[in-house]
Amino acid sequence: MNNPQPSSLRWRAHARRHPSAFVLTAQLLSLVLFPLLDDSAGGRVIFGAFTALVLLLAVWTVNRTPAINWIAWLMAVPAFVLSILSVVTQNQTLLVWSSLLEAALYFYAAGSLIVYMLSDHRVTTDELFAAGATFTLLAWGFAYLFLVCQFWYPGSFTGAVEPERPRSWLELLFLSVTNLSAVGLGDVIPLGSQARVLVMLEQFCGVGYVAIVVSRLIGLSLLRAERR
Repeated sequence: MNNPQPSSLRWRAHARRHPSAFVLTAQLLSLVLFPLLDDSAGGRVIFGAFTALVLLLAVWTVNRTPAINWIAWLMAVPAFVLSILSVVTQNQTLLVWSSLLEAALYFYAAGSLIVYMLSDHRVTTDELFAAGATFTLLAWGFAYLFLVCQFWYPGSFTGAVEPERPRSWLELLFLSVTNLSAVGLGDVIPLGSQARVLVMLEQFCGVGYVAIVVSRLIGLSLLRAERR
């Protein structure tokens, strides 16, 4: 009689098969928790811990794709260190450089997941998680670029509430998600030329990503129909 598989072994098996699910879960969990912790020292520490966790999960996910793993580590390690230091010291310059590296890593991970999803002729459960994780990685990556743009070019963004102050991280992430998904909400508006270029690039990426996912699903449906 076979003994039931220990829960720890089952968890490890799921983790190996679905690394994208952990990235997606961590991103969404940070999104849910951050409004509860915003504008507090403890909240910034917890959010910094989530950021570090997502960095490690992004590298772990890249390891499952055809991408080169050491490139991800080359971006993740300094981003991890700078992110922790920026939270501890409240240094804005460190935050900007960590944001740049995090954006680069997220874009690299998103590109790796897209290649991974297109690498075969069948859709697996992990590829479905990868589709969601790719969206969040792109949204977070552009949000970090918006944060850097706002620091380098003050007044790049304005909003419906207190238009003169710099936009918070959550507001810039809101802009990124609505822009990438083509919802078109205008609560946060890019004013500077650099900010508008970034927003247009994200719009292009959003349309392109949706086109890739839809065309893949249609292509696989046609292929399945031909085989029948």
